[in-house]
Amino acid sequence: MENNYSALAKGHYILKNVRLETGFITEENEISGTHTELFCVEIKEGKIFKILPNVQQLANAVDAGGLLMLPGFKDMHIHLDKTLYGLPWQALSPKRKTVQDMIAYEQQIIPELLKTSTHRAGLLINLLQHYGTTFARTHFNVDTTSGLRSLENLQKALDNKKECFNAELVAFPQHGLYYTNSAPLMKEAAGLKNVAFIGGLDPFSIDKNIEKAIDFTVQLAIDNNKGIDIHLHDSGKEGVRTIEYLIEKAIENPQLQGKTYVSHAFALAALQPQEASEISEKLANAKVGIVSSIPFRGRVMPIPTLVKHGVEVLVGNDNVQDYWSTFGSGNMLQKANLMASLYGWGTEFDLSRTLRFATKNVLPLSDEGKMQWPKAGDKAELVLVDASCSAEAVSRMSATTAFVQEGNLYWKDKAS
Repeated sequence: MENNYSALAKGHYILKNVRLETGFITEENEISGTHTELFCVEIKEGKIFKILPNVQQLANAVDAGGLLMLPGFKDMHIHLDKTLYGLPWQALSPKRKTVQDMIAYEQQIIPELLKTSTHRAGLLINLLQHYGTTFARTHFNVDTTSGLRSLENLQKALDNKKECFNAELVAFPQHGLYYTNSAPLMKEAAGLKNVAFIGGLDPFSIDKNIEKAIDFTVQLAIDNNKGIDIHLHDSGKEGVRTIEYLIEKAIENPQLQGKTYVSHAFALAALQPQEASEISEKLANAKVGIVSSIPFRGRVMPIPTLVKHGVEVLVGNDNVQDYWSTFGSGNMLQKANLMASLYGWGTEFDLSRTLRFATKNVLPLSDEGKMQWPKAGDKAELVLVDASCSAEAVSRMSATTAFVQEGNLYWKDKAS
């Protein structure tokens, strides 16, 4: 997809006729709607400088036309480095059923894919931006087939988008730390400034030793002042044991708390309600988050239980047209919509809360209906959508018309 946004304003400017949520509408002690008003929003030096009463006649202001302002959408788990997006359609092969099968397949195709991976990563970023996503946590392969070339090519794509898209990078041993000899490469990647997180893959089923793999990952993160975000497809008692061991390590090393995540964590989907509550409480106490790609092949993750206990839950598209999955759309509002449908969050209040999964837990209104975003001093990272409120945006997956990133305003199909 070509980028169909034009740079409309940079530096210091004012948006007028901006719709902001100001509170909930209550009837007979029940929330029945969301109240909004029009404002002027002044942006300066990459931040929201002032929020002012609306003045329609304000000269030289950019007219938002009553569009709803929401926090910028953030995809918190995606693989920008190895998408097939931009290539001819290719469905999944029934021959490749296990992670080990996929590793073997990657070893065959990665050398050829690397030749055009920068271009395709750029196309995928365009797709994300089309739906209002301006930030991603992206994993990149670190393996004995590609070395660090996936990172090098991905960084080129990100550099091309540096004024309108930001990312944090996860060094991901897709072929295992010890299943292939990727541990030395992970040490090299961990020392790079542009890498924010140390990844991991199924310590039990791939590397055959939960403690050894987690201990290596934890020490690498501590030594290099990085976070942790591991892929965990392992289910059953081994999957639970992996999560609990990582919790133990976060408790032992407080510097990892709030910076440690388990992606997928499918083992949680098989737990009984009491078991899910108990491990949710442990995760919350250790400040270990869960990153989920909702939905996933019939597994219903206990997201409501995790949220209830205060676990940080993040969401991403994961795969967008690649050889692992073809279902990622790039649309974070669709992810929130799927979650609302899956868990029965259909009221005005519940739909408004579900927006958090598209915005990395930033919401315009508090649970009590108080304005909490935007406010002066916040980063100017936002989207303008064609909706009357957050609940409608989630329910109807409303179209994004414009976004602001790094304080720069980009408008869809509107000349600068």
